[in-house]
Amino acid sequence: MHERSQDRRALRWALGLTAVFSVVEFVGGWLTSSLALLSDAVHMLTDVAALALGLFALWVANRPPSANKTFGYYRAEILAALANGVALCLVVAFIVREAIDRLSAEKPVDPNGMLVIAALGLGINLVCAWLLAPDRESSLNLRAAFLHVLADLLGSLGAVAAAVVIIATGWYAADAVAACAIAVLVLISSWQLVRESLDVLMEAVPEHIDLERLRGEMEQVPGTRRVHDLHVWTLTTGRYALSAHAVIDANASGDTILEHMRELLATRFSVQHVTIQLECDRPCEPESVHA
Repeated sequence: MHERSQDRRALRWALGLTAVFSVVEFVGGWLTSSLALLSDAVHMLTDVAALALGLFALWVANRPPSANKTFGYYRAEILAALANGVALCLVVAFIVREAIDRLSAEKPVDPNGMLVIAALGLGINLVCAWLLAPDRESSLNLRAAFLHVLADLLGSLGAVAAAVVIIATGWYAADAVAACAIAVLVLISSWQLVRESLDVLMEAVPEHIDLERLRGEMEQVPGTRRVHDLHVWTLTTGRYALSAHAVIDANASGDTILEHMRELLATRFSVQHVTIQLECDRPCEPESVHA
């Protein structure tokens, strides 16, 4: 609960800073005719939506389980991460389209104003990234928010570089080139986010788990003959579940086997929510455990 409180505090600060500066950057991009600034401002607006969605998802995820949602609302964080990833992809499409139009017909920009605003944006994004970085691995939702801010930080850096090039050389196309570079960076981060979110929603085996190794180690528990119908999936970031059937010796202690398996799964594979159905090759009293 304390970690979730820290997450919410970091997101609130990042949301406030980003919301204020996105307006400043949008006005500045319009006044300087800079596509790099305008594209970065649009991206910052998606950051505002992403951070607000992240805050909402954290609130929903903390709601207790109910009679018809027995796992609770953990997946709200994953849905928010997926929505943010898709939003990033849409930002990429917008930036690329505008950059292509700008490359075909160069448009003068005010590089001095562009440099000042982009440098301010870089500073704001550095502060937001610093706020979110310590806890970015605590949930996929928070990492989504961090990736939004990181991509925007790189966008501000690109806008600064473009302004410097224009001041030094007068090559206005640097503005559109910087916008395209921003788009590539945003696309890389967004695709990874979408892929990981879909893996969770499709109940794929978590990346840190080798399913056959896990099965092998379960079968090495004394009294266990084989393990089948094995499934491992992610509830939300850092929370994993497993269900399986284990065939055991008829004279083995089911309670002992279940205890050893539960300890093995928790310590070696970080799986805490476990359901194992015990079976025998010949008639015996089946047992099961929920942890």
